Amino acid sequence: MSCPICQSDTDAKYRPFCSKRCADVDLARWFNGGYAVPSRDPDDAEKAIEEIETLIEAEQRKPH
Repeated sequence: MSCPICQSDTDAKYRPFCSKRCADVDLARWFNGGYAVPSRDPDDAEKAIEEIETLIEAEQRKPH
């Protein structure tokens, strides 16, 4: 089995990863939403659009 992050051989101590570093990279991806499952719910899409519009409006109000 190879490490899902860097494809090196795994280490039993960090399985399925090869090292603590790769395990931490994977954990960071979870925390940052890198593994998020997209939703097909129309309400979720509308909410996401509203959030983006709010962020754009806030960015436009900032002084440059």
